[in-house]
Amino acid sequence: MFAELEGQIEKITYTSVETGFTIAKVKVDGHRGLVTVVGNIAAPTVGEIIKMKGEWVNHPRYGEQFKIAHYDTKIPASVYGIGKYLGSGLIKGIGPVMAERIVEKFGKETLEVIEQQVDRLAEVEGIGRKRVRMIRRAWAEQKEIREVMIFLQSHGVSSGYATKIFKRYGRKSIEVVKQNPYTLATDVFGIGFVTADGIAEKLGFAKDSELRAEAGILYVLSQLAEEGHVYYPYEPLVEKCQGILQVEREVVVKSFAKIALDKKIVIEDLNQDIEEFRENYKAVYLAKFHFSEASIASRLHGLISAAKSIRKIGTAKAIDWVQGQLDITLAERQVEAIRAAVEDKVLVITGGPGTGKTTIIHAVLKIFAKLGVNIMLAAPTGRAAKRMSEATGHEAKTIHRLLEYSMQRGGFQRNQERPLTCDLLIVDEASMMATTLMHHLLKAVPSEATFILVGDVNQLPSVGAGNVLKDIIDSGAAKVVELNEIFRQARESSIIVNAHRINSGELPTIETPDRPEQDFYFIEQEDPDEVLRIILELAKERIPRRFGFDPLDDIQVLTPMHKGVVGAENLNAELQEKLNPGEEGITRGGVQFRVNDKVMQIRNNYDKEIFNGDIGRIKSIDSINQEVMIVFDTGEVSYGYSELDEVVLAYAISVHKSQGSEYPAVILPVLTQHYILLQRNLIYTAVTRGRKLVVLVGTKKALSIAVNNDKTQRRYTYLRYRLSAAFDRLRPGGA
Repeated sequence: MFAELEGQIEKITYTSVETGFTIAKVKVDGHRGLVTVVGNIAAPTVGEIIKMKGEWVNHPRYGEQFKIAHYDTKIPASVYGIGKYLGSGLIKGIGPVMAERIVEKFGKETLEVIEQQVDRLAEVEGIGRKRVRMIRRAWAEQKEIREVMIFLQSHGVSSGYATKIFKRYGRKSIEVVKQNPYTLATDVFGIGFVTADGIAEKLGFAKDSELRAEAGILYVLSQLAEEGHVYYPYEPLVEKCQGILQVEREVVVKSFAKIALDKKIVIEDLNQDIEEFRENYKAVYLAKFHFSEASIASRLHGLISAAKSIRKIGTAKAIDWVQGQLDITLAERQVEAIRAAVEDKVLVITGGPGTGKTTIIHAVLKIFAKLGVNIMLAAPTGRAAKRMSEATGHEAKTIHRLLEYSMQRGGFQRNQERPLTCDLLIVDEASMMATTLMHHLLKAVPSEATFILVGDVNQLPSVGAGNVLKDIIDSGAAKVVELNEIFRQARESSIIVNAHRINSGELPTIETPDRPEQDFYFIEQEDPDEVLRIILELAKERIPRRFGFDPLDDIQVLTPMHKGVVGAENLNAELQEKLNPGEEGITRGGVQFRVNDKVMQIRNNYDKEIFNGDIGRIKSIDSINQEVMIVFDTGEVSYGYSELDEVVLAYAISVHKSQGSEYPAVILPVLTQHYILLQRNLIYTAVTRGRKLVVLVGTKKALSIAVNNDKTQRRYTYLRYRLSAAFDRLRPGGA
């Protein structure tokens, strides 16, 4: 039975930016304590008055809740409400403390004073002329977008999204949204197809409209790209799009043709002589991925074909010399790798931990430095580049910095017109290279340069679309040296030995005696709640006490999943409470950020030069200027409150996001509830992130499932075959 309820939002426990699903605590007259309300509230603000229609439900775990079916929000009228409203970060220049002082001074007239007599704010202690000007400017900006806000909110768009939309389109916001609300899904970070579709429905767009179908197809392809697919087979894609859009096949097929004509997608017939393409031979690409994949094949072909700029030397003599310089005896495979580095144009060196990849890089750098050639080192992430610099003593840059990305000048400044000035380029952690990034890198590599990719092909593939390193290896287009011998010193580490056992399909050795130098542990526990308790205890007390590791700087919890008791979301909330408790901070997207929190960037922000996966610590939160200062490896970066949807807590992160990084200590839950993600390369990647300590918590059954499952989730990519075809043309008698 439907009921009505009105109250003021006191606390936001959780809210999803994408769906609007919210759990909030609301102060309602006549009710003892705060009422828990659940339902879709788009970007709720503490202090707002919310008028709801819905029903009371009894949650088996959380008790009585009010489930919202429909709601309206309004500006508060009470003194208390106005204080909460102003202190929520709505107006730049007014934080919680200042809001309290202003309301104490002007009471119910506060909003009227700000609107019509803003200079009177100087009467409040702590507000000078400069602050008044800041508040006047912020209030004027609010006023300027009020018409846009009212329009958008009447069509189900929250104030948080409305601000972003206004920032993107300015005064044209209403016009853009009316003409094609689906552009929001591609133009505004945080607004996906689902949200845009809801707006379109309220604006009267038909379910089978061309705009909706076209946007739906592009959305599905984008989602598939996030899962790693460079293309998707035509027929299964049509079915997926029909399922999402709930329209007839004819509508989808017609829209495919239209967006192909508009060059937003490319539909290509694959080689049906190859068995795997006989049934699904028609591939659908987002245009940028088709261009990037074809470009990689073409440019690698050109690189391999071109002459070297580095003069020929006696390889055997150089190898003898470098062994003397480094005072080592190289293994057979290491000698093979160095010979290939000297003689070949393009080389892939792949191998697990402890197999001597860093030693080879050292030796290659020594030889080429002796020749006086220009050398560049790079890695996909900041942490990987930093590790490469520390390991080699040579400067290494992220690929984005190497290619001189510039927001102002629009994109990478290094390309075929302005190539890198190097004779040798070595890229570490190459398994992380996604299709589009490899395309941009190869555009900038001079044709005469030697190009060496170093990585572990058995790790998880890149977060972005593609499986570039594996495709290059499988294609036979480039020289590949695989290192598989664990060196004596590395064999003393149980982490390295067990990583190789996992990679070979064997269970790690977990019955080892509890010796002081032990670095690999397995704690058996089946109950997820108990696993959570153990992880919290390990991170806060047991590991720091025994090994001297700092809970925030040295220990990283990795997890296969985002949801669930030991998924990243819940682990972060629990670990934050345990490791960085407190009430002060700022709540955005249902997450409270506090000073000293460990956070991670979740999208590339070229303007700030901070990229997906970069981890930092919150240094300060300025509620007056609405700025959060975060310290990353590369320095301090300022975030406005509205930009915090680019950042998440990072006490626990997904295994995928940990690629390219190493941590002194790693904790990993391994449970059968992660069944869909229990794969050998996931466990292997997680274990190889730990430098001095790895602790697995879970069941032997789950660990066994993962180790025995080497059927990695397939990624649709055609790069291997494009490279093979290009390589065939290099062979004598090739086409």
